[in-house]
Amino acid sequence: MPHSATLPVSNLPELSVSELSQAVKRTMETTFDRVRVRGELGRVTVAKSGHFYADLKDPNAVLSVVMWKGSLSQLKFRPEEGLEVIAEGRLSTFPGKSSYQLIADRMEPAGVGALLAQLERLKAKLAAEGLFGESRKKPIPFLPRTIGVVTSPTGAVIRDILHRLSERFPRRVILWPVLVQGEHAAGQVAAAIKGFNALTGDLRPDVLIVARGGGSIEDLWAFNEEIVVRAAAESVIPLISAVGHETDTTLIDFASDLRAPTPTGAAEKVVPVRAELIARVETLGGRLSGGLARGVELRRSQLRAASARLPRPEALLATAQQRFDRAGERLGTALIANLRLHRSALDQASAALRPAALRQEIARRGDRARQAGERLPPAMTRALKDKALRLANAARLLETLSHKSALARGFALVRDAEGQVISAAGDLAAGQGVTLSFKDGDRAAVIDGAADAAPKRRGKPSSGPRDQGSLF
Repeated sequence: MPHSATLPVSNLPELSVSELSQAVKRTMETTFDRVRVRGELGRVTVAKSGHFYADLKDPNAVLSVVMWKGSLSQLKFRPEEGLEVIAEGRLSTFPGKSSYQLIADRMEPAGVGALLAQLERLKAKLAAEGLFGESRKKPIPFLPRTIGVVTSPTGAVIRDILHRLSERFPRRVILWPVLVQGEHAAGQVAAAIKGFNALTGDLRPDVLIVARGGGSIEDLWAFNEEIVVRAAAESVIPLISAVGHETDTTLIDFASDLRAPTPTGAAEKVVPVRAELIARVETLGGRLSGGLARGVELRRSQLRAASARLPRPEALLATAQQRFDRAGERLGTALIANLRLHRSALDQASAALRPAALRQEIARRGDRARQAGERLPPAMTRALKDKALRLANAARLLETLSHKSALARGFALVRDAEGQVISAAGDLAAGQGVTLSFKDGDRAAVIDGAADAAPKRRGKPSSGPRDQGSLF
């Protein structure tokens, strides 16, 4: 059987993994206070939180780099993969991966070459999109009424522009103050360009000048930012770039409608010299007046020469006047002959047309008579029927209104001795003789009794009752 061996007891302290990681972290952070490392950026990532992560590498090693959001916003350039930079910060460890990393709070391109390389890549990208095409360039107005200037309100640039404008041709200037250097410069310049384009009415400029004085490539970097270049390319108002000195070139120069070598040069390009313009106008006006005078004199000479070669008006009109006189002499005789000719033709035509017209009229009237005769019997028949109907209706009405009709319905007609009709009881007196007419004959009667009041007699009282009478 194998025998067991006893291991010696170690005097080292026993640590957990976390404790060991923390010890290593403290050792690195205390040993390496701050470091400055140069290398090429690789695997660049910006998290949603805004923190920056990348690899800093050279041909032999790779170092993880972390830059927090606040430090990243302070950079004057955009870190991109493949760009050589110098990062400054402190070394630390990341326990989650048992690795060490550089927590950088500063970063700058490793020399001008790195910035130029980044600039060339952005330039190629924007050029491929057509932002620098000549077809996009807009003409600069000859004499703008209002000029918008995007620059720093405290620098010498705005003073130089205003001074040169006052010397050449004073115009209204609207200044949009911005930072021209630093981390917020690009955003402010782009916002100013868009703000001027959003204006309306009298405040809207006719032309824009984006200006800055000279400086290093780092100082002018805001005018290489993509946001500024796109704002300049999208400007509806014509835009002049005047950034840096004559030898300085930024990407806004390619996107603008016109590049000026200096801010002062932009003022010279945007307006003409007023005195020179006035002198030129006066010169052109003098030339115009002289040309008009010479032209009038030349035309006058030509007119005199042409009129001298023309014949006299009397000679031109003599032949025509003679023909007119002869025609006037023949006009009376010709009119009389023409009248006789037309009268003879009219008489012949009327003689030829008279019998035919008479026959046509007779035929037309005969047709009308026949048509009337055909319509007469039906019309008379309808009229007779209408009259007979109206007569029958009148007879029936008369029969209805006659006294015979009333007697047939049980009424009686009362007459006095003179044959007058009695219509009221008050017209009768006691002992008065009356005649009663019925539908089948008359009967005599005597009024019996006395009335309440003596009525007025319309006739003589009867002498006595008739034979066949009865009291009524």
